[in-house]
Amino acid sequence: MDPKRELTSVDLAALVGELGAYEGAKLDKAYLYGDDLVRLKMRDFDRGRTELIIEVGETKRAHTVAPERVPDAPGRPPQFAMMLRNRLSGADFAGVEQYEFDRILEFVFERDDGTTRIIVELFGQGNVAVTDGEYEVIDCLETVRLKSRTVVPGSRYEFPDSRTNPLTISREAFDHEMNDSDTDVVRTLATQLNFGGFYAEELCTRAGVEKGLDIPDADEDVYDRLYEAIERLALDIRNGNFDPRLYLEGGDEDDEDAENGPDGNVDDAATGDADATDAHVVDVTPFPLEERSGLAAEPYDSFLSALDDYFFRLELDDEEEPDPTDQRPDFGSEIAKHERIIEQQQGAIEGFEQEADSLREQAELLYAEYGLVDEILSTIQNARQQDRPWDEIRERFEEGADRGIEAAEAVVDVDGSEGTVTVDIDGERISLVTQQGVEQNADRLYTEAKRVEEKKEGALAAIENTRDDLEDAKRRRDEWEADDGESADEDESDEEGEDTQRDWLAEPSVPIRENEPWFDRFRWFKTSDDFLVIGGRNADQNEELVKKYLEPGDTVLHTQAHGAPVTVLKATDPSEASSSDIDLPESSIEEAARFAVSYSSVWKDGRYAGDVYAVDSDQVTKTPESGEYLEKGGFAIRGDRTYYRDTPVDVAVGIQCEPYTRVIGGPSSAIEDRAVTTIELEPGRYAQADTAKRLYRTFRERFEDETFVRKIASPDRIQHFMPPGGSRISEE
Repeated sequence: MDPKRELTSVDLAALVGELGAYEGAKLDKAYLYGDDLVRLKMRDFDRGRTELIIEVGETKRAHTVAPERVPDAPGRPPQFAMMLRNRLSGADFAGVEQYEFDRILEFVFERDDGTTRIIVELFGQGNVAVTDGEYEVIDCLETVRLKSRTVVPGSRYEFPDSRTNPLTISREAFDHEMNDSDTDVVRTLATQLNFGGFYAEELCTRAGVEKGLDIPDADEDVYDRLYEAIERLALDIRNGNFDPRLYLEGGDEDDEDAENGPDGNVDDAATGDADATDAHVVDVTPFPLEERSGLAAEPYDSFLSALDDYFFRLELDDEEEPDPTDQRPDFGSEIAKHERIIEQQQGAIEGFEQEADSLREQAELLYAEYGLVDEILSTIQNARQQDRPWDEIRERFEEGADRGIEAAEAVVDVDGSEGTVTVDIDGERISLVTQQGVEQNADRLYTEAKRVEEKKEGALAAIENTRDDLEDAKRRRDEWEADDGESADEDESDEEGEDTQRDWLAEPSVPIRENEPWFDRFRWFKTSDDFLVIGGRNADQNEELVKKYLEPGDTVLHTQAHGAPVTVLKATDPSEASSSDIDLPESSIEEAARFAVSYSSVWKDGRYAGDVYAVDSDQVTKTPESGEYLEKGGFAIRGDRTYYRDTPVDVAVGIQCEPYTRVIGGPSSAIEDRAVTTIELEPGRYAQADTAKRLYRTFRERFEDETFVRKIASPDRIQHFMPPGGSRISEE
C-alpha cells in the first residue's frame, strides 16, 4: 500500500480545530526551503516555541512539528521568505479556516499595520499565496492563469469554483446530488459529494452499504444510512471528537499490541523511532477508520502530534537502506552533506554580519534621535516612579499619538512584563530597556553586536573544518573512481569507456562532481568549438569584462538594442598567454551572436530576432571622444563593425553530468552535445522564476535520481542561465 502524501479534505477539517488553539501566537520568522516548503516560527504563550510547516510539493501538508524536527535554516533567504518576514514579523496569529470543503487553508495574521492572509492550496500542483486583508495577492509560489481563476501578484486572489460541502449538506440537497448521478454509490460520494475515493469507501463501510451499488438500485433506506454516517462524521469534526490513529503496514506485531504501542505506552508509540518489525507508516487519520481495521495502528492524543510523527517517519521510510551488494561508498551523499553544512554555515555567517550591522545601526539611530528617545524613556521612568501601571502608560502613549505628539507616535509597544518599550525610528524597530538611559541602551546594542561578531568568528573557524572534510571526501571519491576505472579497463577497450555509454537519466544515483569556474558569476557558455563566451549581468560586470578580461584576439559582440550585455568571445583563457593569431571559427562567432541577442532587451520585449555587431578587442575603448560621456558599463567602438542581421534568439537550458555535474545554458547548438538533457526556451508570458520552476520539475521527471536534480539544478540555479523577462518552454 502506498503511503498517504497529501492531506484530505476531512483531515483539513479536523486540523483547523486543533490549529485554532494557537490563536494569539506571535510570528518570529519565516523560511522557504526549495520552492515548496514554508516554515513559520512562532511563540505561543502556553506552549512556547511553535513551528508550523507548510509543504505544497509532492507531499502536501500543513501542521505543527516538534522544534527538534524542523530542518536547519537555509542559507540566504529568497525574496519570498524576506517578504513574509517583512509582513509578518511580530504579527499575531489570528486563526485558520478551511475554504468550504476544499483542500485550501487560509491562515490569518494581524499586525498594527494591517492583515496578512496566507492561502495554502493543497491540491493539484500546490501553491502558497500571500495576500493583504482585502485578498490582493502580494506574492505567490506559483502564478495561476486559467480561464476559471487567476492568482498573480497585484490581482485579487480567486478561490476555485464552489463545490458541495458534504459536512453541511441538507437531506434534500443530499438526495438531489445522489439522484443526479448515473454511476454507483461510492463514486457518487467521491465525486458529487466531494469526499474523495477513500472516505467514500469508509462511509459505505460505516453505513453497511455495498460500494458498487448502482444509484438506481439504492432505496430510501440506503440514503438514510449514508446520510446518517455523514452526519456522525460531521458531528465528530464540529465537536472535535478526535481519536487520532497512525497506521502501519509490514510489521509482524498483532493488532492489539500495535494499538497500544510498545508496552502499552502511547507516548512510546509516538516517539517516531524506527520499529524493529520494519513496519512502514501508510496513513494518519483524526479518528479510527473501519477501512484501516486490518492494519496495525498507534493512538495519539492529538491529530497535530499524529501528523508530526507520521510525516517524520514517512521521511525515514523514504530513506531506503542501501543495497548490501553495492559495496561502493555513498560519496555523493557524504559530499552533499558537507556542502549543505557549508551552505548553512555561510548563511549563518551572513546572518551574523547582518545582525551585527543592524545592532550597530540601531545604536547609531539612538544617538541620532537622542532627544526623542530620551523623552520617551524619561516619560516612562517618571510614570513608574509615580507607581503608574503599565497599561496606563501604554494608553497615555496611544492618546499622545492620536494628538500627533512625535515621541508618542514613535512608540510601537510597551511591554510591562519585560520592562521594555519598542520604538520605530526611521523604519527600524528598536527594543529599549526602560530603566536605562539612551547611552546605556546604545552601549547594550554595541555590546550585543560585538557578541554576534564573536559568533561569526566561531562560524568562520567551523566552516574551514567542514571544507577540509569536504575536500577529504572528494579525494577519497576520486581515488575510489580511479581504482574502479582501472578495473573496468580490464573488461572494456579504450574506445568503449563506460561513461560514454552511460545512461545518466536512468541512473538511480548520479555522483556529484562540482566545479566552480572563475567565470561562473557571469553569463557564460562554451561554443561548439569549445571557446568560452562570457557576458555581463549588469553594468558593473560589463565594466569588469572590458577592463579586466578583454585580451588581444578576443571578439566583442553587442546588439543594437538598448540594455544588452557586453559579450566577449575569448580566444584564450585568462591564465594562458593571450594571442591575436588565433582564428576564431565563424560558427563560434554566430553562436556568440545568438547568445548576445538572447540575453538583451530583444528577448525581454518578446521579439524573436535582432541585429548584432562584432568587433575585435583592440577596437573597444573606455575613453570617450572629446565632449562625450560614457556611463558605467558603456564603451566606445573605433573602426568598422561586422553585422549579423536578424540574428534569432536561441536559448536552451540543460544538465551536464560529465566531466562535471551542473546546469548549463546558451544557444541550443552549443549545449546539446554537452548536456544529457536540454529544454529549449522562447520569449513568453511566464515570469522568469515561474519558468525556472517548470524547468526544474521537468528535469526531475526526466532523471531517475530526483535528489540529484534537487542538489545541482534548483530553480534559482536554473534561473541563473535564463534570459531576462518572460519565457516559455518551446512547443509548450
